[in-house]
Amino acid sequence: MGTEVSDLDIINIQSLAEQVLSMTEYRIQLFDYLKNRMNAIAPNLTILLGELVGARLISHSGSLMNLAKQPASTIQILGAEKALFRALKTKHDTPKYGLIYHASLVGQAAPKHKGKISRVLAAKAALATRVDALSDETSDEPDTTIGYEGRAKVEARLRQLEGGDGTVNLGNKDGKLTAAKTARYAPTAAKSAAVAPAYDDSGDMVGIEDTTTGNGKNGHGSEKKSKKDKKKKRKADDDEGDDNVDEVGGSSKKKKKSNGEDSNDVEEEDESPEKKSKKEKKSKKDKRKSTKMFNSSDLHIQK
Repeated sequence: MGTEVSDLDIINIQSLAEQVLSMTEYRIQLFDYLKNRMNAIAPNLTILLGELVGARLISHSGSLMNLAKQPASTIQILGAEKALFRALKTKHDTPKYGLIYHASLVGQAAPKHKGKISRVLAAKAALATRVDALSDETSDEPDTTIGYEGRAKVEARLRQLEGGDGTVNLGNKDGKLTAAKTARYAPTAAKSAAVAPAYDDSGDMVGIEDTTTGNGKNGHGSEKKSKKDKKKKRKADDDEGDDNVDEVGGSSKKKKKSNGEDSNDVEEEDESPEKKSKKEKKSKKDKRKSTKMFNSSDLHIQK
């Protein structure tokens, strides 16, 4: 601090420098160890997220099998539980990413696209984790096609969001990426390509020979006239049938009425003399009762 450096100060400075060098060496050694272990335990997850982010996710979930049991939506916000519950409590927007935010693919995206890229990356990471945890392969070189293909698709999605050509890089077992260009979807081009075919009137006429007479092509005018004539004839026939039905109905009603009158006459003629005598006796009895009632009423009045 503006004074001469003593021998004691030099000793302390040297010891501090040695500690910094030893820590950097230890960090390099630890990173190499982590890289080797992650490539052996979860190679596909390492390809997608990197060694550090993959190791943090495994450490946070407890084990690789526990991480494989988690859905993609949970992997996306893993590490942001405090912000998630705070958002649910205060009814605000939930977080879009957790530990996955530190992945290199999310860092390459623009701020407005980080949420979409983290969602896509979490979906691919869930598949890669399940392959790593549940695969039965015990060979020295594990199959990493899922990891490379997933990373290629995420990169293609990133280019698509940024307005690129939408190319998809497919992964090989050797770890080399090969670009396979796919046509980008253009709504205006699709609409212009999908032109509706013109309507063909000739397809409606089946089993009719072409004629040169009449209006229009192939004599369609005469055919239309013949159809109209047939319709008129059908209507006339229907009207005549209705009139005939009405006449038949009226005559049947008259017949029914005449039949009813005749039946009444026949019933009167069929009555036997015994029945007539009974009816006369009843009428006489009724007259007698009425006269008696009248006479009794007169006597009461005189008294």
